[in-house]
Amino acid sequence: MKKRTYEASEAAKREICAVLKALMAQKPLNKITVAEIMQSCSMARQHFYYHFEDIYDAVRWMFDQEAVALLREHEGVMLWQDGLLQMFQYLQENRAVCLCALHSISREHLKRFFQTDVHVIIQGTIQRIAEELNYQVSDGEIDLLTKFYVGALASMMEEWLLGNIQETPEELIRFADQLLKDHVRGAALRMAEPHPAAEQTCREET
Repeated sequence: MKKRTYEASEAAKREICAVLKALMAQKPLNKITVAEIMQSCSMARQHFYYHFEDIYDAVRWMFDQEAVALLREHEGVMLWQDGLLQMFQYLQENRAVCLCALHSISREHLKRFFQTDVHVIIQGTIQRIAEELNYQVSDGEIDLLTKFYVGALASMMEEWLLGNIQETPEELIRFADQLLKDHVRGAALRMAEPHPAAEQTCREET
């Protein structure tokens, strides 16, 4: 019974979000009402609140199911680029809907829809690259690098969506991938260099 109830709930949420998505392609989010959505779903208005707190909660769930899920499928160091490429393709295919969300919701709020999952994937990628290079990186450095690249990727995708960046998704991903690897390689080389104090000690001993 619980499984059947869960499946029914998930089906209802998908139906509600499908209508919401269609409406978002036509007008701003603040012009869309719960009553309008539920009327198109042939459901009672109050049923909306069985599944979502408000329309913004429904948008969050929709992006989580459709977009962020793409990244969760690509958590390996050789596959995260494929996940980001699929994310770009999702943005392209749903440009009107994503632009509606971008213009209707505060940008910081929208970024939080993706941030947790992107953070986990980028963090794992940095750790794997460091391991391949035998670079002993601290947890604090990994966290700082991860936050830096998550913010950079989110801004890059936003600017691309707005049409302010003309490069293709493939070019942007190659650039981000090379930048990330060069950063970690550079850090590894820097740590491998003799420390000035150590050099001075060696000269004094000889």
